Amino acid sequence: MNNSKLVTLFGGGGFVGRALAQALFARGWRVRIAQRDPTAAYVVKPLGGLGQSQFVAADITRPDSVARAVAGADAVVNLVGVLKGNFEAVHVAGARNVAAASAAAGVGALVHMSAIGADADSPSAYGRTKAAGEVAVRAAFPAATIMRPSIIFGRDDQFTNRFAALIRATPVVPIIAGETKLQPVFVGDVANAMADAVTDHAAHAGKTCTLAGPDILSMAKINHWLAEMIGRHPTFVPVPDSIARLLATLTGWAPGAPITRDQLAMLARDNVADPALPGLAAFGIQPTPMDAVAPAWLTAYRKHGRFGDQART
Repeated sequence: MNNSKLVTLFGGGGFVGRALAQALFARGWRVRIAQRDPTAAYVVKPLGGLGQSQFVAADITRPDSVARAVAGADAVVNLVGVLKGNFEAVHVAGARNVAAASAAAGVGALVHMSAIGADADSPSAYGRTKAAGEVAVRAAFPAATIMRPSIIFGRDDQFTNRFAALIRATPVVPIIAGETKLQPVFVGDVANAMADAVTDHAAHAGKTCTLAGPDILSMAKINHWLAEMIGRHPTFVPVPDSIARLLATLTGWAPGAPITRDQLAMLARDNVADPALPGLAAFGIQPTPMDAVAPAWLTAYRKHGRFGDQART
C-alpha cells in the first residue's frame, strides 16, 4: 500500500464512483472526490481509512474548478456523464477540460469513462457525444485509458432496481425495445478494472477497453428474469415502435414518461462489447453474471421481502 498516491475522481460520489473509491482505498490510494455538490458524496468517507478521502467542489464544464481539483493529483478519473440535458457540455467540453487540466498538471494517469455505443454515427446524441468526448480526451491526453462499459448493475443501480420496482408495482408491464441486446456488467468488476488502470497505468495507457458481463440478454429476457427473481407474474406487453416514440415525445412534460427520445434512439442498437477491444480479461477479471449477485438485493421486491417463502439466497 502506498498512501502517498492521490487520485481525483470526478463524479466520485455516484453509483460507480462509490465502488471505485472503495477499490482504490483497498489499494492504498488517497481519494479526492470532485463534484458540484461534494456534500452529496460524504457517504464515501467511511469506506476508507482515516484521512484517506477528501472532497472538493468542481464542475467539469468550468476549467478553473477542474484545474483546482486535479492540482497535486497523481491520477485522475472522469466518471461524469448524463442521460439527458446538455450532452455536448458534459461529454465533450467537460471531458476535454478534465483531460487538458490533467495534462497541464503533469498527472501521471488519466482514466476516462465512456460507454459501449460511443460512435460518431450513433442515432443518439448520447452516443455521438460520447464518441466526440473520446476524441477530445485523446487529443489532450494521448496516454489516457478509455473505458467503455455496458449498462452497469449493482445493489444501488438504476437498472435492475428500476425494472424490478415496475414489475412489482403493476400487473401489466410494457417492454420497450424488447429485442435489443444488452451485456450488463457488474459495478464491482468495472470498479476493479478502473482501479487497476489507475494503479498500473503503464499496462493500459493509450488503450480503449470495453467492459461487459458474461451474458448477452435481450431487454425482454432481462424483464422476464427479474420477474422470476422477485416471484412476480405480470403480463408483459411489447410496445410497438410507434407507441414508444409517442411515449418518448411526452417525456419532459408528462410526469412518469418512461423514456426520452434520445434513450429510445440508443436502444435502436444492441449494447454489446466489441470483441476487437480488450475487455475485463485484460485486467485479470472474470465477469460476474447477474444471477450470481443480483438476488441479494432483488429480494426486497418480493411480496414478503427476504422473508418470503420463495426468497432466494
